[in-house]
Amino acid sequence: MTIRFLIALAVIASGAGVAGFAHAQQKPEDVIKFRQSVMTVQAWHMRPMALMVKGQQPYDAALFAWYAGVVQQTSFMLPDAFATGSDKGAATKARPEIWTDAGKFKQRVDGFQADTGKLVEAAKSGNLEAVRGPFGAVGKNCGGCHESFRAK
Repeated sequence: MTIRFLIALAVIASGAGVAGFAHAQQKPEDVIKFRQSVMTVQAWHMRPMALMVKGQQPYDAALFAWYAGVVQQTSFMLPDAFATGSDKGAATKARPEIWTDAGKFKQRVDGFQADTGKLVEAAKSGNLEAVRGPFGAVGKNCGGCHESFRAK
């Protein structure tokens, strides 16, 4: 038991950690399914917020805040959703530039995370006018990333 504990501690201390070790073991097709699931959850929660911002659905501050929080949480899943090696597979629309220009992609992800954080903060106000700008920034970030990194 002591040997196993020391091995586990060494893995964590090496920087691989539990999450890194687990993701290193994932099959590319499983990462692609995870990525598509994350995008589906994001879209599922962005749509009703868009309807509220456009006035096509009554504004519900509590629901909007919930949706914004879910989108923010999924933004933190994006690095795992685009793990190295998940660029292969017929079921993906991810462009190779995600991995060949990883710095640019990371900037996009970082920007998305920052924008979703601003949206969550604005949503806490309970004011529709306060969320319009941050919601627009999140949507623009989504579209820009898809334009640069998603095959048509």
